[in-house]
Amino acid sequence: MNVEFHYDFGSPNAYHSHQVIKGTEARTGITFNYVPILLGGVHKLTNNQSPMAAFGAVKGKLDYQRRETQRFMKWNGIDKFIFNSNFPVMTIAIMRGAVYARDKPWYRDYIDAMFHHMWEADKKMDDPEVIGAALAESGLPAEEIFAAVQTPEVKKALIDSTDASVARGNFGSPCFYVEDEMYYGKETLWEVEEEINRLKG
Repeated sequence: MNVEFHYDFGSPNAYHSHQVIKGTEARTGITFNYVPILLGGVHKLTNNQSPMAAFGAVKGKLDYQRRETQRFMKWNGIDKFIFNSNFPVMTIAIMRGAVYARDKPWYRDYIDAMFHHMWEADKKMDDPEVIGAALAESGLPAEEIFAAVQTPEVKKALIDSTDASVARGNFGSPCFYVEDEMYYGKETLWEVEEEINRLKG
């Protein structure tokens, strides 16, 4: 069964989803396929905006979203989240790193590390020195990754992954697919799990 999570490290909701997915995988026995995308590219291609831009002028909307996020974290036992003080962070370098890491045995370690440094350690993850130190701290091959993200192949692969995600109907992150059925937003993860269980029979 193919279950996908289309993500960008710059999305706090993607971080929350990543934490919940760990439990979903344990309960269902299905490993999610993590698909790196560039959220800014998705927004540009779909004429979408971040919630802050889209709803900033709507009275009460962002306050409600913050309350909803607090409830989501409480219900799912998420207690290490810190809203990044550098937000918004340009994640193109670490997302290219994710593209390079996809076929490496340490891909999930890379994902865990980048979400940690971004949304638990409050680091400026678009600063090359900060990124390098974060990779080294997490036991990841910083020099190898830095070299790879400069290659045309990796740059193109992130663009292609983003384009393909949009072509399937995605307009942001977090986005999930169970086979060809799309689910959008962290609040749909219970539906994702229900569909996995239904298909498993």
